[in-house]
Amino acid sequence: MLLELADVSLCYGRIRALHGISLIVEEGEIVALIGANGAGKSTTMRAISGLRPLSGGAVRFDSTDISRLRADLRVIRGIVQVPEGRGVFPGMTVAENLAMGAYARRDQAAIRDDLEKVFVLLPRLLERKGQAGGTLSGGEQQMLAVGRALMSRPRLLLLDEPSMGLAPMIIQQIFEIIEEINRQGTTILLVEQNAQQALSRAHRAYVLETGRIVQSGTGKELLDDSAVKEAYLGVA
Repeated sequence: MLLELADVSLCYGRIRALHGISLIVEEGEIVALIGANGAGKSTTMRAISGLRPLSGGAVRFDSTDISRLRADLRVIRGIVQVPEGRGVFPGMTVAENLAMGAYARRDQAAIRDDLEKVFVLLPRLLERKGQAGGTLSGGEQQMLAVGRALMSRPRLLLLDEPSMGLAPMIIQQIFEIIEEINRQGTTILLVEQNAQQALSRAHRAYVLETGRIVQSGTGKELLDDSAVKEAYLGVA
């Protein structure tokens, strides 16, 4: 397996946000993590990317325990996160934002090749490459955040609420891009409130409630589950 969370707990002060969660992501998969606001989805992402220290348990990447590894060193190993809210650098151009994704790399020829691949995958960024990131539409900013992450050459791409605040047509486009990234060989862990979109594309999925994994299965199994339908798909 590429990623394993083993009995992971995480606290914010005295508040326990994760209560011993365990999950796995196999290489080549799209795995979705769904749940309501406050369930602990983004906290799980922070635990994986090293932005918050664990209170217990372990994070293993490619069979190596990285629980105490700094966040920047996890990026170098191939764990790259697209944060909730996109986090583009508003005063920098699209090209400069993309260059920031490759800050830890020294292979200039490969960086140029990867930039061309990003522009092929996300042609809107090529059209906007001289434009300030903060002047892009919400969908374009999401594409920019994804493109910047791809410039790090991730082995595991963490996507935190990529559809948040976007129009339905743009959401469809973003998820088609996610599927294409996966087809090209990148493993994806997806946190998403749009359960219909996430589960219809995920190989496997987990349901998180109040910091605990309460259900798991294939994306199709959870789409067809009556409890999931009622709680997350609005189907009684």
